This record gives sequence, structure tokens and C-alpha cells, in this order.
Amino acid sequence: MRIATIHPVTKADLQELLTLERASFPHPWSEEHILNEIDSPHSFPHLARREDGSCAGYICPMLVLDEGQILNVAVQPSCRGKGIGRMLLEAALELFRKKGATVVHLEVRPTNATAISLYTRCGFITSGRRKAYYENGEDAILMKLELRIQKEEHHAV
Repeated sequence: MRIATIHPVTKADLQELLTLERASFPHPWSEEHILNEIDSPHSFPHLARREDGSCAGYICPMLVLDEGQILNVAVQPSCRGKGIGRMLLEAALELFRKKGATVVHLEVRPTNATAISLYTRCGFITSGRRKAYYENGEDAILMKLELRIQKEEHHAV
């Protein structure tokens, strides 16, 4: 499976995102929530499309001052295990670096071993735990990644 594009989400993508949310989460984001993220000046949701134009996954990063937050990541069930989540996460991290973020935070369910493995491989470390964070009473593992500041190198002539 090849990804043709990763691009910013628009309102035209709403129905695909709602379908993906329902396929991915027991308590999916509502239409209103997704629209709020699309319209927010602090959120930068991006969508991965396959070569055939279909939605493969999306990520919703948010930036406040110099701190990034990964609000949501979802990959189509038929596309999981093919590196799409990693591509989306790497695109979000690059966006954060370009916008001057120094740290990125996220929450993940302790039962989501696949996501925890991805985040760990990308350099995130466990930074805490929120008790009974999710609707079903499940805790949230807090993870963070310190971003290296990319400075231009200057060479003497």
C-alpha cells in the first residue's frame, strides 16, 4: 500500500474522518469536535490518502506556544501495521519543529500496546499517568518527546 499524500484536513474531509473515528474508537469524536479542530488556529489535523484517493488515516496535532500535543491518531483498520501511523506522527513532529515547539505531549491507553510501541520507537518517554482518564475508567499513560531545536549551521568562508 502506498500513500500518495499527507495533507491538511478540510471540511470536505469531514465524513471520511467521522467514518474513521467510528471504526477506530469506542468513543469517537463528534462532528462538532472535528469541525472545532479544523477551525482552531492551534490545531493542524492532517489526513493520509492512498494512491486511490481513499483515506488511510489522520492525526490531529495541536500547538500552544512552544508545546505540541498529539490529540488524536487514527488509521483505517485495513491499513494498520503498514507504517501509516508512523508517517503521520513524523509529519506532525516535523510540523512542530518548524513552528518552534520544544516538547510534544500525548495521552495513550495502557491497553493500546501498538500505539505505545510506535511512540516509544519515535522517542517518546513515559512522563506520568492520569487515573481514570477515559470514559470507561481506564487510566491514561502520559508520554512526552523533547524536540531538538534545528539551528542553521553557519560555515566560515
